[in-house]
Formats: sequence, C-alpha cells, structure tokens
Amino acid sequence: MGMDRILKGIMQYRQTVRSNLVQEFQRVRDHPEPKAVFFTCMDSRMLPTRFTQTHVGDMFIVRNAGNLIPHSKFFATENTSTEPAALELGCIINEIKHVIVCGHSDCKAMNLLYDLGTDKEMSTIENQVKSPLRGWLCNHGSDSYDKFKQLETRGFKMPLLFTAETPMKQFVAYIDPKNKFSVQDKLSQVNCLQQLQNIASYGFLREGLASGKIFIHALWFDIYTGDIYYFSRQKKEFVDINETTFPKLLEEVSEFYYH
Repeated sequence: MGMDRILKGIMQYRQTVRSNLVQEFQRVRDHPEPKAVFFTCMDSRMLPTRFTQTHVGDMFIVRNAGNLIPHSKFFATENTSTEPAALELGCIINEIKHVIVCGHSDCKAMNLLYDLGTDKEMSTIENQVKSPLRGWLCNHGSDSYDKFKQLETRGFKMPLLFTAETPMKQFVAYIDPKNKFSVQDKLSQVNCLQQLQNIASYGFLREGLASGKIFIHALWFDIYTGDIYYFSRQKKEFVDINETTFPKLLEEVSEFYYH
C-alpha cells in the first residue's frame, strides 16, 4: 500500500461519506462546541473518533509519539511546542473543560522508552542528537520512566503517587494489579498518568484546574482486545469500561467532575 491506497480511499470517501460529513460541517459551521482536548499517540492503530464514537466538532485531537505532554519546565527552551499551545487554544481560548490523555498497548514509543531506560548506551547524548525520536523520549519520557522504575523496584505491587489538578491534590495509582500486561504496557499506563501531572504544571491552567473549570482524565486502549480503560480515582486503577462498570464510572465522573 502506498499513495495509491490513500487516493483510492479519498475517492471512496467522495462516493460514500462526503455528503453526510458536509452536513455535519454545516451543522456546527462557525460555532463548534468541542467538549475535550484529546491527547493520544500517532500510532496508526489508534482511531480515537471511532472508539469514542465522536463526531465533527466534538474534540480537539493532538497526536504525537507516545502521547507525551512536555512538562512546563521545558517551556523556556521549547517555546514552540505544539502540546502546551493546544492546551491554551483548547482550554483558555475555547474554554474546553476536559483534557484526556489516552495511551495504548504495544506502543512503539513506550517500547523504545523502555529500551532507552534499560540500555544506557542507547540514550547517550550522541544518540539523542542523531535521533529526534530518542531525543523526544529522553527529554519528555524520563519522568514516566523514573516513576516506572519506582514501580518495578517495588515488585509492581505498591502504588504510585501522582500530582493531580493542584500540587495539594494528589491521587494514588495501582498499575495493572492483576498483572495482565507486559512491563512495556505497564510503563505506558504510568506514562498516561504522568502526563496528567505534566498538564497541571502549566501556570495558565492553574486557575481553571484549581476552581473546577478544567478537569484531567486518563484513558488506556488495548489494541488487541479493543477494550478501553478509564483511570478511576475511586478505584485507584485503570478500570475496563464495560456494561458492568459503566454505571459506576459514570457516577464517579458525574460526582467528581460536575459538582
């Protein structure tokens, strides 16, 4: 498959989808009311609008290698970074209330971050200069890896502590307590929660986060089963969203985020 597949897909779109999509565009026109800023990985297997069943105008979507949001400590040296700009555009200019970080299983970026952490030769400055991907992961994934090492040192049984909306608001997280996933997937889940902490580091979000105008959430997608997990602060772990858990998760979200 090459560009021919893309061009054929565009023709299929014109013949089957375009007219309905144009109607959606016309409905929102110049007044879309997006409900979330959605950070996820650029992995070709991640299709966020499909697995959330969202439509035109529903979300701002930001994708990169590893669904990373650089901590504000990097802002002075990387002041053109897309991710904080997207937070400002979404939450400040468009007054979007919900920011979601969604990681996934078998994340190639997280797999590489794991390898960089275990093989110090791979993560040398020389190798970072040669590889933009390694530089990106070493700069912005190191806090996630350090948290993962805490988990590994404790035999993957003890919880981790993350900063939430404010420095005084923290949450406890048990990562994969049933030991269903690989160590790389455990790192991916840790990374999701670390990004919430990174988001909360930006001063321009401080008032909104502290006053309950902006909320931060974590999702995790298992690409092999199609299951989607929501991090429940009540349960202190990622919970599979299904027919059994949905009512309680909806209640938790409603009570915590809307009152």
